[in-house]
Order: sequence, then structure tokens, then C-alpha cells
Amino acid sequence: MVQENAASPYELEETESGGERPGYSPFPIVGVGASAGGLEAFRSFLAELPEKPGMAFVLIQHLDPKHESRLTEVLEKASPLPIREATHGTTVEPDHVYVIPPGSTMTIEKGTLLIVPRGQARAPHLTIDAFFRSLARDSRSRAIAVVLSGSGSDGTLGIVEVKAVGGITYAQDERTATHNAMPRSAVDSGSVDFVLPPAEIAHSIARIKSHPYLAASEPEQAPLRAPNDDYQRVLALVRRSTGVDFANYRDTTIRRRIHRRMM
Repeated sequence: MVQENAASPYELEETESGGERPGYSPFPIVGVGASAGGLEAFRSFLAELPEKPGMAFVLIQHLDPKHESRLTEVLEKASPLPIREATHGTTVEPDHVYVIPPGSTMTIEKGTLLIVPRGQARAPHLTIDAFFRSLARDSRSRAIAVVLSGSGSDGTLGIVEVKAVGGITYAQDERTATHNAMPRSAVDSGSVDFVLPPAEIAHSIARIKSHPYLAASEPEQAPLRAPNDDYQRVLALVRRSTGVDFANYRDTTIRRRIHRRMM
């Protein structure tokens, strides 16, 4: 299932030269959010990852702040990758899995995990949204966001922002989720690219890792560059068919979006 968001309050940030600002990390970082029923979904996802995926994974789950978490210990048995509970100031490295500590809000800045106590506010703690939104700012088009089983809607706002900056987004097929409210909310936002069971999400992420869209050192250097005559011809066809004229948009932005859809 593939969906394209028609409109978004967030826009791709461009440099003065007209190219999109690249993300900080030279490799993709995958944020995976879950709540109720998330343990089994995490297990299924991690078990299908290759030993050297060339990307990092950050797991965000709603954890009881009053109880010590055994999530890292439990998931170690399912994952081919080393798993560690994140600490403040941890530098994210490829081929590793990082787990949020209980009672915390975690974000990422310049490839470093930042952790603060969650506090005692009565308002809902949108822990997954907080991480996804920081990931969108930090990794840009190399951000990958995954929403798995859970109740409520945490993750939806963050996944919208990841999609808006050119990242890739997934939600668990609600038919396979113990609690389907979170993945359903994400899908209803129109910002989810792929809806799959957790194991198939892992397979998909492993396949797209080597795609030029993610592998290029700079977004504007992606090698999927059509001859200019063909590109202008496509824009003319779109204008005649829909009345939408992209002539005044930056070529780098439009080409980037086309490359993303091709992937």
C-alpha cells in the first residue's frame, strides 16, 4: 500500500544554492515506535533484520517510569544486532539498536541521543512524536519512521513531519497488530508509504538501504537524473493534464520528490 500526502504544513528546507539541506547523519536512522502490544511487534521486526544493515535503529516505547525496564534484555534474544539502552549523549552508530529508557523523552541532534526526564505533567506524553520530529530535523531524507502496535495516536504527527522532509514511513498492518489504534491513526494521516506486518517492514527497509535515494552523499547528487528535455516534457504533460504548473518550483526539489516516488 502506497499513499502520497497531498498537503503538509512542513516544507523541504533548501540551501541558498537551491539544493535541499542534507541530514546530519551519513547513514539512515530508523525510528520505531510502539505502545501496547509492541513487544511482540518489536521482536518480529528485529528478528528479520540482517546482521549488517548499514543503518541504526532507535526503539521508542511507552514504558512505566516507576518500573525498571527489561526491554533491552528481552529483545537481545530476538535481534542479530547489538542492543543497548540509550543514555544521554550516546552517539548513534550504524548496525546498532538503541532503546529508550523508562520515564524519559528522547530526541536526536547531530546524531546524538538526548534524554530528559518525562516529568509529572498530566497531559499525554507523545514520546514517539517527540523522537520522530527530531529525527526529521536531524536526518532529513535519510530518516525512516515506523509505527507499530499501540493504543492512541502517538507517532502520527511525527510521521507526517518525516514524510514532509522526504523521509520514508511505515505502519504495521492493523490486522497483525495487537492494538491497532496507533498504526491506523498513522495511515489515516495520509503520510504512510508502506503498510506491512513487522517482519515485512524489516525486509523492505533492508532492500531500500542501497537505493541511490538513500545512498547518495548529498540529496542533489542522487544519480537518477533524467535528461532535461524529458524532464520538461513531463512537467508539460502534468500541466496539461492537471492544470498544475511546476515551472516556478526549484528543479532540485521536484526531481527529489520524483526520485523518492520511483524508489
